[in-house]
Parts: sequence; C-alpha cells; structure tokens
Amino acid sequence: MIEKIQALKDEIQAQLSSIDSLDKLEEFRLKHLVKKGTIQALFDELKSLPKEIKPIAGKELNQLREFAQNFYHELFGKLKQSKITESQIDLTLPGRKNFIGRFHPVKQILDEMVEIFISMGFSVAEGPDIEDMYHNFDALNFPPEHPARDMQDTFFIASEDGLLLRTHTSPVQIRVMEHQKPPIRTIMPGRVYRNEAISARSLAEFHQIEGLYIDKDVSFAELKGTMMVFAKRMYGFDSKFRFRPSFFPFTEPSAEMDISCFLCKGQGCRVCKYSGWLEIAGCGMVHPNVLKAGGIDPDKYTGYAFGFGIERVAMLRTGIDDIRLFYDNDIRVLKQF
Repeated sequence: MIEKIQALKDEIQAQLSSIDSLDKLEEFRLKHLVKKGTIQALFDELKSLPKEIKPIAGKELNQLREFAQNFYHELFGKLKQSKITESQIDLTLPGRKNFIGRFHPVKQILDEMVEIFISMGFSVAEGPDIEDMYHNFDALNFPPEHPARDMQDTFFIASEDGLLLRTHTSPVQIRVMEHQKPPIRTIMPGRVYRNEAISARSLAEFHQIEGLYIDKDVSFAELKGTMMVFAKRMYGFDSKFRFRPSFFPFTEPSAEMDISCFLCKGQGCRVCKYSGWLEIAGCGMVHPNVLKAGGIDPDKYTGYAFGFGIERVAMLRTGIDDIRLFYDNDIRVLKQF
C-alpha cells in the first residue's frame, strides 16, 4: 500500500510540472481530486488493510491529498491571472491617443479681453447673478415703464423681494461705486440672462464684460480712445470701426461701436444682418443719476462706461457664424480652439 501511495505521488508531481493551461489543470483535478479519483480510490482500499498498517497508510494518504490540493490551488491562481492578463492585452490594436483638454473658446476670449484691460490699468470686480430690482434697474436710471422690466426681456424669480436673474453686468457698477471712492477704473465680467428667442445671433444666457472709469474731468474723447486701443489690440490694427449715436438709460451721451464684419468681409451675411457691420460694444458717459445712486457727486466727478458681449467677440475672432455652436458641445467645433 505504501508503495502505491509513493507511486501515485511521483505521478502527480510529474503531471504538475507539465501543466501549462487551465484545461490541463482541469484534467488533473478530474483524475486525482474528485470522489472517484485516484486518491479517493486508495482511501477506499484502507478498509481492507490490517489494523497495524492503517494508521501509517492513512497518514501518507492525507499528506498526498493535501500536497495535491495545495499545488492545484496555487497553480490554478497563476494560470487564471495569466489568462486575464493575456485577454486584456491585444498587441494588434493601435496605440491609445492622449486627448489634451483645453479651455472653451468663450473662456479663452474672455481671459484675453480681461488681460488687455488689466494692462490698461483696469481692475476686475464681480457681482451676484441673482440681483434685486434696485441694482439691476432703478439705480441705473431705468424708468418704471422701460420695456426691459417686462417679462419679455427679464427672468424674474418668484419672490416678495423682486429678485431676478441679472440682465447685464451693469449692477456691479453700482455695487463698486457704493463701496469705493473715485478714481474708479474697473471691468466687470460675468454671465447674464435675458428672455430672448434663440437664434444665430442671440442666446437667453450669455456673457458680458463691462467697464467703468470715474474721475475728475473724464471726457468722451478718453472713452473713444480706450475703446479704440482695446479694439485694435483685440481685432488687429488694420480693422475698421465706427461709432454710432445710441441711447442707454445709464449713459448720456451714448454710442454703439461697430466693427466691419470679417465673416463676410463687409459684403453682408446673416450674422451682420447683411449690413456689413457688427455691433461689438455699447458705451457712453455715465448718467448723473447713476453717479448719484452710487453715492458719487456728479458735479465733482464724471465717468464713462462700456459693455461687450463676449460671444459676439468670440464669433468674430473664431469665424463661427452661429452663436449656438458654442454651446452645442460638438467636440468637432470646440477642439479647433
């Protein structure tokens, strides 16, 4: 019996050294470790052995079974891990590409505009997106009957305090004047909201950057010079611009600044409404009533203010002719910038 046990042990050791796959290992298990396997068959023969030999043979068989099971489990783990690794690596596949993230084109334009104004001596101020009626309208000299107060243009929030989503970043001008004495030279970038129809030229949610300069003896000529310096640095020194008289409740006199539409080279397209010009900014001298609302004496100080639509500037710089493309999340568009 002892000789049979040793012979089986030698056979098992020889087989284990030649097993190199899970299929062969399964054949080994079915031959030796199951209830009808070779090891169990020797346990069945113990019943017919003399009493004095049973303990010795039983000990040898237990050691053999333990030896076979341990080697089986160890080899199974190694072969299983090897199979997983092989299945995960396909050397015939092309290499993986690393995609580099980048800022949104509107964010890039906004940062560039801020950098230009900072280099001209402007600081940066920010304010809340949810405003009250006073800072958004009243303090900016909007009369009670002004159409901008209607639901057609403004997103009002159901509140007893008359809160709304700001329609421009001009309320930040009032907040700056309330907490800072002249001279004031600052820009106010941010997101604004208007209840407008979505089209190739307009969105209900977009970005603005406004500027404010208040000091003694500030003139319209300084405003025009500031706007021209910025526009030439932003669009190129060979770009064409024009100023047109306009009206804004918070400035007097007021003007709008246009740039020749280089999407169509001035020939006319749907973006410029076939006029050959695109409005890029509104501007003017700060109205005395606005200075008073900000706690500044209009007899002692004057100032100018201006405002740009960031998406409109981004369209001119990128050549995109539909403002909606900025927010469609089409990677084919965004990855170009």
